[in-house]
Amino acid sequence: MANALRALAMDAVEQAKSGHPGLPMGAADIATVLFRRFLKFDPADPAWPDRDRFVLSAGHGSMLVYALLHLTGYERVTIEEIKRFRQLGSLTPGHPEFGHTPGVETTTGPLGQGLANAVGMAIAERHMAACFGAELVDHHTFVLASDGDLMEGISQEAIALAGHLRLARLIVLYDDNGISIDGPLGLADSVDQVKRFEAAGWAASRIDGHDPDAIAAAIAAAKAREQPSLVACRTTIGFGAPTKAGSEKAHGAPLGAEEIKAARTRLSWEPPPFEVPADIRAAWRRAAERGKAARQEWLKRLAALPAEQRGEFERRSRGELAAAKLATAVEGVKEKLAAAPKEIATRVASEFALDALTAALPEMIGGSADLTGSNNTKPKALKVLSAVDYGGRFIHYGVREHGMAAAMNGMALHGGIIPFSGTFLVFSDYCRPAIRLAALMGRRVIHVMTHDSIGLGEDGPTHQPVEHLAALRAIPNLLVFRPADTVETIECWQLALEARASPSVLALTRQNLPQLRLGFDQDNRCAGGAYEIAAAQGVAQVSLFATGSEVAIAVAAQKLLRERGVAARVVSVPCFELFRARSAAERQSVIGAAPVRVAVEAAVRQGWDEIIGTDGAFVGMTTFGASAPFKDLYAHFGITAEKVAQAALSKLGRP
Repeated sequence: MANALRALAMDAVEQAKSGHPGLPMGAADIATVLFRRFLKFDPADPAWPDRDRFVLSAGHGSMLVYALLHLTGYERVTIEEIKRFRQLGSLTPGHPEFGHTPGVETTTGPLGQGLANAVGMAIAERHMAACFGAELVDHHTFVLASDGDLMEGISQEAIALAGHLRLARLIVLYDDNGISIDGPLGLADSVDQVKRFEAAGWAASRIDGHDPDAIAAAIAAAKAREQPSLVACRTTIGFGAPTKAGSEKAHGAPLGAEEIKAARTRLSWEPPPFEVPADIRAAWRRAAERGKAARQEWLKRLAALPAEQRGEFERRSRGELAAAKLATAVEGVKEKLAAAPKEIATRVASEFALDALTAALPEMIGGSADLTGSNNTKPKALKVLSAVDYGGRFIHYGVREHGMAAAMNGMALHGGIIPFSGTFLVFSDYCRPAIRLAALMGRRVIHVMTHDSIGLGEDGPTHQPVEHLAALRAIPNLLVFRPADTVETIECWQLALEARASPSVLALTRQNLPQLRLGFDQDNRCAGGAYEIAAAQGVAQVSLFATGSEVAIAVAAQKLLRERGVAARVVSVPCFELFRARSAAERQSVIGAAPVRVAVEAAVRQGWDEIIGTDGAFVGMTTFGASAPFKDLYAHFGITAEKVAQAALSKLGRP
């Protein structure tokens, strides 16, 4: 059975003239034991909520998971798809992609991400079990990780969090082959991974990764423990290749026809390329029977539940919002703000919104990277999720922004949970690889990122984001919200929650802002991405565009221009991406016909030209910030109502 995996990997990589045969050949025994004896899955229902998760963190070894999916009976992963490995439009791309290939649990390739995703999956499993009971939620998360996964810094963040939370249903199988692309691992690394994991609170052991009995015994022991487990499986990369096994030559290139021919002889594998004998194929299909029976029993238990509990579990598993409850919560917040306007920071407005939203949507699980009091992401009613209470809904991630973001991806991938968390906007750089993958996978993950400009003040340029809004807006399928006041904040939260196939960033202020939206407005005006927040008195000569804290500056500039006899209108642009998604005619109606366009944002200009044009004026940042009280900084960098008005007058040819 293991040699079938090796043969398919060799053949597919050779036909593609591209790929990584070494890991599938070396880890084939590990995968065979796991799938044959332990993994709970059913190819007939790849999304079955109580399946075990298998994460190939070492995504370069993708032919291993494709061969497994094909041999165990995932209908769409045919032998023709195996033959089309790495070709345009195939279900077998170079690295596994969630949502593209049935049975692939997460998009891997950037090393360490899969391992960190798995931590989130394990958190989600424990939380859902606490909410709905072991009758419905009782599964494990298995990871196949490589040397590269464990060298990446994100792995330390992930394993430390998992050890702290005692995620006993997380089992990492480490393909300990001692080889990286450059050559022997010793060229760059001498870490004892077993001791490292033990120091993080894991159980860890070493075994022979080519001994099926040793592998099975290690997995069985890991499943019985009350802490996460690492099993370091000593393997030979490219196992079976006569001259390239055990070396970097088997890592990232086809073996070549002669080497494959000799490997077939050494492995006693006689079938021609892409053929698997019927008895071996049947043995692989039998490996899936255990999961099929388990799913049928699970369906019976689900059907026996009270209708309300069953419906709630199914709703959350499908990722469907309780739309009426969300609408009521949003409306309630807006009514309170209409009755008693609030001049508060949008980070505080976000906390005010979250009190209502988390009460309405129990699937929301929050957290913070050790900045809870600064990010305002812990609503008063949320208990802490911990090793002694997995039913809590707030996670203290510690100073682990990257691990936090990747774990949130895993929680969203697991299902039943909408994760949100907080850090400073400047630290989006630490989260960016995971945010990008959330966007690629189309997962609803919400990042609250506060202290969103020079407005944070005295902490200075190391903490003042100037290029980060532009950098985040450059990521496809990511929604970047920058609300201007309390009302826009609740509207942006609503949009982020409703964006089922996109992650979101809410960029929020440290400093207080006036409430510009007065009175009650049932419509979500932020839904279009941009809208006129203050109309001109008369025919507009100037259109002023702004986001976040600078919308109030634009409104003040509008008044100054009016005093000079210039009619100006103000457009709030809380989300570039939603605005860009509208038709050209709709966008033009919002941009308007005024001959002068001026944008103001306490950030760099990049991205604004699609709204104001290359001939539009921009008031913002061109350098890094400085350390001073925020009002002094806005004056120093010229981000003021007076400067905005001057820019408009200059464009009009008036002094």
